[in-house]
Amino acid sequence: MPSSLTSLRLVDPPDAAPEVDTRSLDAVFRAYSKYVATVAARLLGRDDDIDDVVQTVFLTALKGLERLREPKAAKGWLATVTVRVASRRLRFRRMKAMIGLDDAPDYAESVVAPGATPDERVLLSRVYSVLDELPVNDRVAWTLRYMEGERLEDVARLAGCSLATAKRRIAAAQKTIGGVVNDD
Repeated sequence: MPSSLTSLRLVDPPDAAPEVDTRSLDAVFRAYSKYVATVAARLLGRDDDIDDVVQTVFLTALKGLERLREPKAAKGWLATVTVRVASRRLRFRRMKAMIGLDDAPDYAESVVAPGATPDERVLLSRVYSVLDELPVNDRVAWTLRYMEGERLEDVARLAGCSLATAKRRIAAAQKTIGGVVNDD
């Protein structure tokens, strides 16, 4: 990954969540809503859909948490649900853009950490503009790997694909992103 992309600062990472009683949706929401919102923000790149994604994820959690055998699996399961919901939002957003119903976002203001420099804001805006043009699966894999910092195995699990497919998607996205970012 180009060194100029290694220090992108988006939203601040959430604190580690404590051990949570997964039988209580309220407790799970309090423990993981910030984490779900952070993952959604990084995947979507702007905040206009984040609240809806968080709500949809926890509505799904209402139905699915009781099936979790291990309470420690809640965070990973919620991340998987978040990736699926955000991917659907990205596909819907792409359809809206194709028919002219989606305005061009201002990425420099939407999910950048408050302390980001003007150069970081411009770089982040360019990266998200390129991500908007990528296939959703490539965007999701690259974002999980480089913005969320997930291991390759976790990218594959969260994206619901094989490790080889995750690597291919990341490489395809990196080729496009690297070409645009390095054209300064």
